[in-house]
Amino acid sequence: MKINFQILVVLIGFPGLLLAQESNKLTESPRHQEWVDFKRDNGSVLKAFVVYPESSTSTKAVVLIHENMGLNEWARTFSDELAGQGFLVIAPDLISNTVEGIDKTSDFENSDKAREAIYALDQEQVNKDLDMVYTYINNDSSSNGKVSLVGFCWGGSQSFTYATQNPKLESVMVYYGTAPKDLSTLKSIKSPIYGFYGGADNRVNATIPDTEKAMKEYGNPYTLDIYEGAGHAFMRRGAEETYGPNTMAFEKSWEKLLSLLK
Repeated sequence: MKINFQILVVLIGFPGLLLAQESNKLTESPRHQEWVDFKRDNGSVLKAFVVYPESSTSTKAVVLIHENMGLNEWARTFSDELAGQGFLVIAPDLISNTVEGIDKTSDFENSDKAREAIYALDQEQVNKDLDMVYTYINNDSSSNGKVSLVGFCWGGSQSFTYATQNPKLESVMVYYGTAPKDLSTLKSIKSPIYGFYGGADNRVNATIPDTEKAMKEYGNPYTLDIYEGAGHAFMRRGAEETYGPNTMAFEKSWEKLLSLLK
């Protein structure tokens, strides 16, 4: 089964149309979507996008962690598509209300401003935000209590980091993200880690051997796929570009992701 993002390839070269198509997919989705607010210790509000699958029974849940551009249209559309496969999905906007006057990612002037906010985040606060989101979705009446984590780019690295903090995760999917710099923290991981990497993503891939060594040393499961010719962010790029290595990696990875989650 191929994700419906394939329809987007015909729009390459027309960013405005592409964005409109993603927006249309969200507004036309038959699934229930809602925003949930969480109050942080400092009084600010963390906002999270939740999508419910059409199901007659409780389902597995997924916490989706966005790239370094924040919870943009692509991340929300991916969340909706994942819910379309039968999963309860929650995607926190981790830069929501972290900059004065900015309620959520869509309020930033541009993606560069969103990146600045991302890299100004306090790691301890990110962990606390993810704790609130995990607890909420785990206790949702639609959840069966099995919660996995899926993260992309910066979010992939955050997935790896949060796995060291939460031993109750069902599984952790790291898309082109790096392990924590302090590899000794990996010994506390209790969940299987699955890595998805582009063969041409040398910056990230250079960290894999040391990560593999540490995970093996601590007896923690870590398996990975490297897609030949694909670059960084191939899940987003593969949904937008004409057919090539990123698109092929996107298709194969999507199928693998669903099989692992199910």
